[in-house]
Amino acid sequence: MDAWDPSYGSSFEGASEADGPASPSSAQVDTDVEVPAAEWAPIDVSPSVRAPSVVFLVDGVRRNDAGLWTSEEDGTSYAGLAASYAAGVVRCDLGKGAASLVGARVARGLFTASPSAGDVQAGSVRYEIHRISGTGEASKLPAAVQAPLTALEIDISAAARDGGSDGTDLLVVDGPLRNRRQLPRTIGYVKTQQKQYLPGPLTAVVTALKPGQRTPVFHLGTVWGGWSWYLRLPGASGAPWSGIVRLECSPDLTPDQAIELAEISVVTLPRFASSAYKDPRAPQNLVPIAGLERRLRGMLGDARVLHRALTLATVRGR
Repeated sequence: MDAWDPSYGSSFEGASEADGPASPSSAQVDTDVEVPAAEWAPIDVSPSVRAPSVVFLVDGVRRNDAGLWTSEEDGTSYAGLAASYAAGVVRCDLGKGAASLVGARVARGLFTASPSAGDVQAGSVRYEIHRISGTGEASKLPAAVQAPLTALEIDISAAARDGGSDGTDLLVVDGPLRNRRQLPRTIGYVKTQQKQYLPGPLTAVVTALKPGQRTPVFHLGTVWGGWSWYLRLPGASGAPWSGIVRLECSPDLTPDQAIELAEISVVTLPRFASSAYKDPRAPQNLVPIAGLERRLRGMLGDARVLHRALTLATVRGR
């Protein structure tokens, strides 16, 4: 039985080995980084590894507030999307057992390919124009929100670390690193497995992990690339992929540095694993991240009020 609430999908959504083209190729994945592929086996945490004293966890949320249309002088119409998004950082002091919100910021944008559109003032809220390239199909507009949200996460992560870091902390980004890989001592935390990167025999090592164990580090030759490994969190239901998360770090690191981060992740992340009675995506949706998501969604404001303000703003703009 998969522990996740079905409304959130499944914790594993990747293609199976039998699906052919979706299966990984040896040209894309180097599995001989830490140990040869033939020697792959679950790795227990080393007793000599110590968790960092401070862990920063970063996440962002977004919401589509309204769909808009602009009419150009030549009669052409362009779709637009008014969206709100926010990013925040939770600082966890492991020595004191305390967590606090050390930074949170909300932004709003109007995403469209319209050459004439500008900022929209909706009551006291301003939606800043984000002009996208191409024809601006309405179906592609939600994806355009990700870039400014990522930029906001990077800014707020740097600000949270200023004055609050001893140089040995760990920054955990919810989701793949992508263009956040320049952040120091940072790992990406992927809780939904949408792709299967490893061949069948090595995938069996992943599903054989016990709570608190990880796989060897491997290298992904994808567009974003980087070092990666799998970890099983405590509280799994017993389903093959229950409690499995994929971690990744910057490809700019050396193999030894990546292995060091993998070791640190094993002694750090399991303590944040959630329980089924607390979260429908337990144990992968870490407790501090779940709390941060709730706080950020509240900061976005009332969607009905914003929709009404946008409606009035567009009526006045005609």
